[in-house]
Amino acid sequence: MRLLSLIFWAFCLLSCGSAAVVDYDRAADFGQLDSYDYYPQIDSGLTEFDNRRLIRAIDSVLETRGMSQSIRPEFLINFYTEDYVTESNTTIGVGIGGGSGNVGYGVSGGIPVGGNQIRQLLTVDIIDVRKDALIWQGVIAADLKTNSSPEKKEVYYRETITKLLADFPPKED
Repeated sequence: MRLLSLIFWAFCLLSCGSAAVVDYDRAADFGQLDSYDYYPQIDSGLTEFDNRRLIRAIDSVLETRGMSQSIRPEFLINFYTEDYVTESNTTIGVGIGGGSGNVGYGVSGGIPVGGNQIRQLLTVDIIDVRKDALIWQGVIAADLKTNSSPEKKEVYYRETITKLLADFPPKED
């Protein structure tokens, strides 16, 4: 019973987080990639402010890995998003009812609380400049409140990119 309870709580914790999916070219030599730049025409679907937040987050993660932005990069980065607005699934139930004898009646409804969220699907592509080919792609889904402050968006993009790029560059088997 204790094991079943532990599995249940682990599932609950993992299902609440954002999920990252990564795919890459196994033949690519990721050990030779030290410099990067961004794709010249990025059509991310984000605002200019969010583009800058995302670029700062990517720069921060790659700098910790010893990579630097260059005018002669070894790889290019492209990113784009798909957004879906979801209504809050948390509600407060309200109801009234009454009755007498063997007859009863009632009316109830739910009031949504918590506000809408944006379910954002963020894709990051890594393109090898020498081969002009996609060598790594990561996709992550995460939730962002629709009325988030600039500070919360900064944290959101930093945490999301850190999770997405956790295994970039891929380790050799």
